[in-house]
Amino acid sequence: HHAGQVSLPGGAVEPGESFDKAALREAREEVGIDPDTVRLLGALSPLHVPVSRFVVHPWVGVTDTHPQFRPEKGEVARVLEVPVEDLCDPGRLAVERRTFRSGEMDVPFFKLDGEKVWGATGIILAEFLSLLGYAPDPWNQTRAD
Repeated sequence: HHAGQVSLPGGAVEPGESFDKAALREAREEVGIDPDTVRLLGALSPLHVPVSRFVVHPWVGVTDTHPQFRPEKGEVARVLEVPVEDLCDPGRLAVERRTFRSGEMDVPFFKLDGEKVWGATGIILAEFLSLLGYAPDPWNQTRAD
Protein backbone atom coordinates (compact mmCIF):
# COMPACT_ATOMS: atom_id res chain seq x y z
CA HIS A 1 0.00 0.00 0.00
CA HIS A 2 3.01 2.30 0.37
CA ALA A 3 5.22 1.41 -2.59
CA GLY A 4 8.80 2.59 -2.39
CA GLN A 5 8.78 3.04 1.39
CA VAL A 6 10.77 1.00 3.87
CA SER A 7 8.40 -1.25 5.78
CA LEU A 8 8.30 -4.28 8.00
CA PRO A 9 6.74 -7.53 6.76
CA GLY A 10 3.00 -7.54 7.19
CA GLY A 11 -0.40 -7.70 5.62
CA ALA A 12 -4.02 -8.59 6.11
CA VAL A 13 -5.12 -11.24 8.58
CA GLU A 14 -6.79 -14.19 6.86
CA PRO A 15 -10.17 -15.49 8.09
CA GLY A 16 -9.73 -17.47 11.31
CA GLU A 17 -6.10 -16.39 11.68
CA SER A 18 -4.67 -14.75 14.82
CA PHE A 19 -2.47 -11.64 14.64
CA ASP A 20 0.65 -13.55 15.71
CA LYS A 21 0.09 -16.28 13.10
CA ALA A 22 -0.50 -13.61 10.44
CA ALA A 23 2.80 -11.93 11.39
CA LEU A 24 4.68 -15.22 11.04
CA ARG A 25 2.97 -16.04 7.73
CA GLU A 26 3.71 -12.60 6.27
CA ALA A 27 7.37 -12.80 7.35
CA ARG A 28 7.62 -16.14 5.54
CA GLU A 29 5.80 -14.91 2.41
CA GLU A 30 7.62 -11.58 2.09
CA VAL A 31 11.18 -12.28 3.23
CA GLY A 32 11.40 -16.07 3.60
CA ILE A 33 11.72 -16.38 7.38
CA ASP A 34 10.81 -19.91 8.50
CA PRO A 35 8.07 -19.52 11.16
CA ASP A 36 9.31 -22.65 12.95
CA THR A 37 12.59 -20.85 13.76
CA VAL A 38 10.92 -17.78 15.32
CA ARG A 39 10.26 -17.37 19.04
CA LEU A 40 7.63 -14.68 19.47
CA LEU A 41 8.38 -12.30 22.34
CA GLY A 42 5.09 -10.42 22.27
CA ALA A 43 2.90 -7.83 20.63
CA LEU A 44 3.51 -4.11 20.41
CA SER A 45 0.69 -1.56 20.55
CA PRO A 46 -1.90 -1.67 17.76
CA LEU A 47 -1.34 1.27 15.41
CA HIS A 48 -4.00 2.97 13.29
CA VAL A 49 -2.66 4.09 9.90
CA PRO A 50 -5.14 6.70 8.61
CA VAL A 51 -3.75 6.83 5.05
CA SER A 52 -4.43 3.14 4.41
CA ARG A 53 -7.28 2.79 6.94
CA PHE A 54 -5.57 -0.19 8.54
CA VAL A 55 -4.92 -1.05 12.15
CA VAL A 56 -1.50 -2.68 12.35
CA HIS A 57 -0.84 -5.27 15.08
CA PRO A 58 2.98 -5.57 15.26
CA TRP A 59 4.74 -8.55 16.83
CA VAL A 60 8.37 -8.98 17.88
CA GLY A 61 10.17 -12.26 17.47
CA VAL A 62 13.72 -13.58 17.56
CA THR A 63 15.61 -16.45 15.98
CA ASP A 64 18.62 -18.33 17.33
CA THR A 65 20.41 -18.13 14.00
CA HIS A 66 20.64 -15.49 11.30
CA PRO A 67 17.74 -16.05 8.87
CA GLN A 68 18.46 -16.73 5.23
CA PHE A 69 16.31 -14.01 3.68
CA ARG A 70 14.51 -14.80 0.44
CA PRO A 71 12.67 -11.59 -0.54
CA GLU A 72 9.47 -11.98 -2.55
CA LYS A 73 10.40 -10.13 -5.75
CA GLY A 74 6.87 -8.85 -6.35
CA GLU A 75 6.71 -7.18 -2.93
CA VAL A 76 10.22 -6.58 -1.62
CA ALA A 77 12.95 -4.64 -3.44
CA ARG A 78 15.59 -5.51 -0.84
CA VAL A 79 16.01 -6.55 2.77
CA LEU A 80 17.43 -3.82 4.98
CA GLU A 81 19.32 -5.35 7.91
CA VAL A 82 19.99 -2.86 10.71
CA PRO A 83 21.61 -3.73 14.05
CA VAL A 84 19.66 -2.55 17.10
CA GLU A 85 22.73 -0.51 18.10
CA ASP A 86 22.33 1.54 14.91
CA LEU A 87 18.68 2.22 15.71
CA CYS A 88 19.76 3.55 19.12
CA ASP A 89 22.29 5.98 17.60
CA PRO A 90 20.82 9.50 18.10
CA GLY A 91 22.57 10.60 14.90
CA ARG A 92 20.22 8.34 12.95
CA LEU A 93 17.09 10.20 14.01
CA ALA A 94 16.02 13.42 12.30
CA VAL A 95 12.92 15.48 11.61
CA GLU A 96 11.76 17.01 8.34
CA ARG A 97 8.78 19.14 7.36
CA ARG A 98 6.34 17.26 5.11
CA THR A 99 3.21 18.40 3.35
CA PHE A 100 0.07 16.29 3.57
CA ARG A 101 -3.51 16.88 2.45
CA SER A 102 -4.27 18.00 6.00
CA GLY A 103 -1.36 20.47 6.02
CA GLU A 104 2.30 20.59 6.95
CA MET A 105 3.87 18.88 9.92
CA ASP A 106 7.26 17.90 11.30
CA VAL A 107 7.83 14.19 10.75
CA PRO A 108 10.51 12.22 12.62
CA PHE A 109 12.40 9.51 10.75
CA PHE A 110 15.33 7.15 11.10
CA LYS A 111 18.23 7.49 8.62
CA LEU A 112 19.24 3.89 7.88
CA ASP A 113 21.42 2.62 5.04
CA GLY A 114 20.56 5.58 2.81
CA GLU A 115 16.82 5.24 3.46
CA LYS A 116 14.30 7.29 5.44
CA VAL A 117 12.30 5.04 7.74
CA TRP A 118 9.23 6.93 8.89
CA GLY A 119 5.47 6.64 9.27
CA ALA A 120 4.05 3.47 10.77
CA THR A 121 7.38 1.63 10.44
CA GLY A 122 9.22 4.41 12.27
CA ILE A 123 6.58 4.50 15.01
CA ILE A 124 6.77 0.72 15.47
CA LEU A 125 10.58 0.83 15.68
CA ALA A 126 10.44 3.72 18.18
CA GLU A 127 8.07 1.75 20.43
CA PHE A 128 10.33 -1.31 20.21
CA LEU A 129 13.34 0.80 21.20
CA SER A 130 11.46 2.34 24.12
CA LEU A 131 10.74 -1.17 25.45
CA LEU A 132 14.48 -1.83 25.31
CA GLY A 133 15.04 1.24 27.48
CA TYR A 134 15.99 3.64 24.70
CA ALA A 135 13.36 6.30 24.16
CA PRO A 136 14.22 8.43 21.13
CA ASP A 137 12.99 12.01 21.34
CA PRO A 138 12.43 12.94 17.69
CA TRP A 139 11.39 16.50 18.46
CA ASN A 140 14.84 17.43 19.79
CA GLN A 141 16.73 16.22 16.73
CA THR A 142 18.41 18.15 13.96
CA ARG A 143 16.10 19.15 11.14
CA ALA A 144 16.99 17.38 7.92
CA ASP A 145 15.71 20.04 5.53
